[in-house]
Amino acid sequence: MSKPADPEISRRDLLIVGAAATATATAPSSAGAQGAAGAPPVLAKVAFEVNGARRELKLDTRTTLLDALREHLQFTGTKKGCDHGQCGACTVIVDGRRINACLSLAVMHQGDRITPIEGLGVPERLHPMQTAFIRHDGFQCGYCTPGQICSAVAMLGEIRAGIPSHVTADLTAPPQATVEETRERMSGNLCRCGAYANIQQAIGEFAGRPA
Repeated sequence: MSKPADPEISRRDLLIVGAAATATATAPSSAGAQGAAGAPPVLAKVAFEVNGARRELKLDTRTTLLDALREHLQFTGTKKGCDHGQCGACTVIVDGRRINACLSLAVMHQGDRITPIEGLGVPERLHPMQTAFIRHDGFQCGYCTPGQICSAVAMLGEIRAGIPSHVTADLTAPPQATVEETRERMSGNLCRCGAYANIQQAIGEFAGRPA
């Protein structure tokens, strides 16, 4: 008895069928898609202190601290870089600790004290770290500089508070602002211009480290 012939399916036909099946399985229903797109934002009130002044906002709960500062309060010194917490351009100081503002929701900071770059110094009265960056030319394009300066100021505060890093050799003694320590602690702030050597010199001057 002869066997029935196997159906002949070309590789091209197989790819077409597979793609169609995948698209069908992953496509959302039209009702679900319309519901998600048409859902109104959830708004919440938040109040925090920015550069010593109380600020009150009513925000979409998905608003990041970065967008609240830049878009709602016009503190545009804080930069939006990667928006994934990898470059450090959005670094601000919150209650004395540095954070990536793009990774933190504004509504999480009720009552916090927030210091972006505008709160460290003004042209007529610069913060000593800003002065050190200028003296050592710790920037080229300058886009990452606000985050670098905020991070450097808070980083030295961490050292003064005795918080160790991954390269702290002696955990029984207070860490020191050595080149190794400051380089490790500043590793989350990227400079695409490559001004790292000058940034280290500026931080060293502010920290009182011998040149």
